[in-house]
Amino acid sequence: MRYIITGKNIKVTEKLKSQIYEKFDKLDKYFAEETTAYVMLSVQKQMQKIEVTIPIKGHTIRAEQSSDDMYASIDGVEEIIVRQIRKYKTKLARHNRQDFQPAFMEAPEEVPDEEIDIIRTKKFAVKPMTPEEACVEMELLGHNFYVFRNADSDNINVVYKRKDNAYGLIETED
Repeated sequence: MRYIITGKNIKVTEKLKSQIYEKFDKLDKYFAEETTAYVMLSVQKQMQKIEVTIPIKGHTIRAEQSSDDMYASIDGVEEIIVRQIRKYKTKLARHNRQDFQPAFMEAPEEVPDEEIDIIRTKKFAVKPMTPEEACVEMELLGHNFYVFRNADSDNINVVYKRKDNAYGLIETED
């Protein structure tokens, strides 16, 4: 695995790099050699934060960890990535054994007309995939919802995680 390590408000020392290599080399068995891990180290106030993004075969493994010690943050983010890899492999195995059935729900009620302040806008490519694949991608990213283009209907859909850990799907119509 290759690493692209950058720092924000922190100098990336050789000692930090060697700690990252040492921890993440354990993960090499899960990834191909050409896989690139993007590692961002940052310091904000007293918090030492590490963010790791690993794009793999149409999916993304992402984890972040903050603490008052960068080395503790590196340890923590490595554990999170290992957990995500195990979860991903389990879901793939389960998906291959039986059909994955997400729980379907109606769309939530509309938000009343109030002044809404949008503080951040993201743009991303919407890939065609099945709802099951979107659920796996959502879990890998650690999000509560995921927007995707349904490969069957070619409509934009949203999968989301409910409080009871079941999945919901919001389908759009033409």
